[in-house]
Amino acid sequence: MQEMSLSHKTYLERQARHRFLIRFLRVTLILMLLILWELAANRGWIDAFIFSSPSRVWNTIRKMAGDGSLFGHTGITLMETLISFFLTVFIGLAAAVLLWCSRTASEVLEPYLVILNSLPKSALAPLLIVWLGANMKTIIVAGISVAIFGMILNLYTGFQETDPEKIKLIQTLGGGQKEVLLKIVIPGTVPLFISILKVNIGLCLVGVIIGEFIGSRQGLGYLIIYGSQTFQLNLVITGIVILCIISLLLYLILNLIEKRYLGQLQHK
Repeated sequence: MQEMSLSHKTYLERQARHRFLIRFLRVTLILMLLILWELAANRGWIDAFIFSSPSRVWNTIRKMAGDGSLFGHTGITLMETLISFFLTVFIGLAAAVLLWCSRTASEVLEPYLVILNSLPKSALAPLLIVWLGANMKTIIVAGISVAIFGMILNLYTGFQETDPEKIKLIQTLGGGQKEVLLKIVIPGTVPLFISILKVNIGLCLVGVIIGEFIGSRQGLGYLIIYGSQTFQLNLVITGIVILCIISLLLYLILNLIEKRYLGQLQHK
């Protein structure tokens, strides 16, 4: 037992060193890119007017934070993204369950879902503006449209890949379709579900930005379009940087949820 405990401790220390190395390399990489970007702009290797620089982006952020516009535009985009994300999760989960419950519905609708998922959503945005008007509702629908069809297909595929032996066991014990769904299918696909969420949060953000490009007067998408039209490229780069930070934070939150869930499974 003592040898096993020592080997386990060595393994944990090795894993901790590996995680530290990964974090260190990630931070080092982004710092090196920022330094190279700043140096290239200052030395004239790139046109600072077109490509901006970290110092110019930082000054733009400070200026926008001072007048409050930064928080207003960021808050609008974040709210629209979260609303579209939660609606996508609800609708996608409900649709995947319905497809799993009805073989006829799945066989009829699956080809259409594949077609809708393959459509370029940027082509749908102008139609949404015409149909629904230039408002927040349209932008939220645009965010949903980017992620919803892929989520339904992936989640339904995960439901279908549930271990048939476990399903037979529930049925042998007298359980019906409801018991199979709640005790086998959904719990067995939670890791897949969380992975889909990690992808969908980024897709919803993309859809929201597409909607803001076309039919909004607020939000980071509007900020980027306004900056490009008025040749304020520092504003464009700043909007893109803030979008990267938002997507990173949302991903990290979902990644933390996934780790806690997997940790709870290991302790059971």
